[in-house]
Amino acid sequence: MQTSATPTHCPYCALQCGMNLTPTPDGGVKVTERADFPVNRGALCGKGRTAPAVLSSRVRLTSPLVRSGDTLMPATWDEALDRIAEGLSRARSAHGADACGVFGGGGLTNEKAYALGKFARVVLGTSQIDYNGRFCMSSAAAAGTKAFGLDRGLPFPLEDIPKTGCVILVGSNLAETMPPSLRYFNELRDNGGTLIVVDPRRTRTAEQADLHLAPRPGTDLALALGLLHLVVAEGRTDEAYIQERTTGWEEARAAAMVHWPEYVERITGVSVPQLREAVRMFCEPEAAMVLTARGPEQQSKGTDTVGAWINLCLATGRAGRPLSGYGCLTGQGNGQGGREHGQKADQLPGYRKLTDPAARRHVAEVWGVDPDALPGPGRSAYELLDALGTDIRTLLLMGSNPVVSAPRAAHVEERLKSLDFLAVCDVVLSETAALADVVLPVTQWAEETGTTTSLEGRVLLRRRAITPPDGVRSDLEVLHELAARLGVEKGFPTDPEEVFDELRRASAGGPADYFGITYRRLAEENGVFWPCPAQADFAEDAEDAEDASPDVRADAADSDASPELLTDAGDSEDASLDVRADAPARDDASDEHRPGVHPGTPRLFLDRFATEDGRARFAAVTHRAIAEEPDDEYPVLLTTGRVVAQYQSGAQTRRVDELNAAAPGPFVELHPRLAARLGAAEGDPVAVVSRRGRSVAPARITNSIRPDTVFMPFHWPGEGRANTLTNPALDPTSRMPEFKVCAVRVEAVKS
Repeated sequence: MQTSATPTHCPYCALQCGMNLTPTPDGGVKVTERADFPVNRGALCGKGRTAPAVLSSRVRLTSPLVRSGDTLMPATWDEALDRIAEGLSRARSAHGADACGVFGGGGLTNEKAYALGKFARVVLGTSQIDYNGRFCMSSAAAAGTKAFGLDRGLPFPLEDIPKTGCVILVGSNLAETMPPSLRYFNELRDNGGTLIVVDPRRTRTAEQADLHLAPRPGTDLALALGLLHLVVAEGRTDEAYIQERTTGWEEARAAAMVHWPEYVERITGVSVPQLREAVRMFCEPEAAMVLTARGPEQQSKGTDTVGAWINLCLATGRAGRPLSGYGCLTGQGNGQGGREHGQKADQLPGYRKLTDPAARRHVAEVWGVDPDALPGPGRSAYELLDALGTDIRTLLLMGSNPVVSAPRAAHVEERLKSLDFLAVCDVVLSETAALADVVLPVTQWAEETGTTTSLEGRVLLRRRAITPPDGVRSDLEVLHELAARLGVEKGFPTDPEEVFDELRRASAGGPADYFGITYRRLAEENGVFWPCPAQADFAEDAEDAEDASPDVRADAADSDASPELLTDAGDSEDASLDVRADAPARDDASDEHRPGVHPGTPRLFLDRFATEDGRARFAAVTHRAIAEEPDDEYPVLLTTGRVVAQYQSGAQTRRVDELNAAAPGPFVELHPRLAARLGAAEGDPVAVVSRRGRSVAPARITNSIRPDTVFMPFHWPGEGRANTLTNPALDPTSRMPEFKVCAVRVEAVKS
């Protein structure tokens, strides 16, 4: 038995906190502190600390299951795989390739996400693939790409946050969703900086703020436009920066100027004095940041909303400069990498566009197929789920639980039941897996090696610490076996490093270029920030940097940027390497790299943006109403979110006793005035009813929420399922559903 600790990363959120896994005498592992990883510096939340509990055979799947009537029965792997291959083949033969759907997850490693996208397009020939990350960061990704030419959640490392002057945190309760990150914001305030939190609720995060703005749900766009109006009216724009580094200002300014402060106050409920104070706090320091999360993004106008917050950064010269910029707090563990390498409906590996002929040629050459054989873009996540049982007859699903996590969840559940065939790969029998015709038990984070990409854009190496139970296989093995049964004998290796090496080649030259990253570098350097291109590309970049304007180079030299930004770094070895648990780890700011290899890119856009002309684009956007405004029948607004002791759909965390003791079930958070009108006391069951369904949960009465709003966490199935209520109205650009706001009525439940 291995006795030494294995350095790895948490399986949950996009912080990807470092941890050590130490074997225990009973064959399991325990989590111990890993202080050398710079993001969490040893700190862990309760979810990370208790993560090994889900490795127990008491709660996880250890055998394939196949449906016999109404019952799932244990089966052999050959029987289960044969059934899946037959189900996919039948759908293709009878209805065409697009009758096969594939649905992935933001928790899959880069290797799995890459292989799943390749499997869909090469083996099945289907365009119908998307993933649950569409429900998380897609609006921020769309807005960031429009503005900057590139989407990476944070264009700077978390370590920059304490050094800036002000942060506006929009729609994030990170004290509960990613607790170890809160220290960066506490350090910001300790250093004299200020924190502004925008949230309809006075959350644990809002309690830490110097200024809390509590807008009506769904009005974040108007709020951002009102702040920009004041920036212009008070003469706080950076005209030189706008002239030198942006385009589209005249149109964006004109759009913002119709959102005068009193009008914005009426829309949002945020007072004019608070608006003015926010502008003062943001504009007075030399550097500032805006960070968004699901609050402004999970709206039917999420792309425009994020674009308006980016406009605020651009108008004040707070993007592409040291210690300033816009960033998105990516949620899922591999939410960043998951949207870069091919499981998204419109993308190929390396964040390439599926509609780009050059991208198709490059990836097709790596895959050894005809570019014309690759299907085009398919449906987005909700649209794919909505088409189940009609256009899409068979679904292969990996690492997602849409019965709990999708909007209009009761409808999605019915669409899943209507399929001719459903196959699910998961570590536990989730609510979605319970509907399947075949369920395959797959390995978990501690039982496999693979890479993830954190919210910083830092590519990380998770290492295998223990042997999985008998009867459990990896997702890569599943895809290999299915491909072989469907007539593709080669191209789906089971070794994750071999898959990663192919991913590197497929990503080379793309926006998310991983070519210069190897398993060895990840083990030695505690991760590498993308883009990290080939040596020849890096040499050309270095020559270009010599010609950069003196002002740009001075900005970089005067910053607190780590040496990688200014000097060559590293030695690359493309050869395969067995990654040892005791491999030495180096801080990412080390300057011990050897000449000739790209060091990675912790900080983006300091010289130019990733657009064709190097300039950032303003977005000319205006406020518009939410998709479903309150009325006499549904007079209250519902917003949803997370609690500290549960994660996403709860499929894993609801199986951990310690976490369930802290957060045992759903609840409805409502203001005392609303509770009094209902005659509801603390703990009384209340019903929340929308046009899509009804949920019942105990009342939690608090002054921390607006009187016109109720809040429900979305981790639970059954009667208290929050997503029974939510609205699938889609953002026209990102295809993000409007999870964050819908019209409801609240009723007391009579005993």
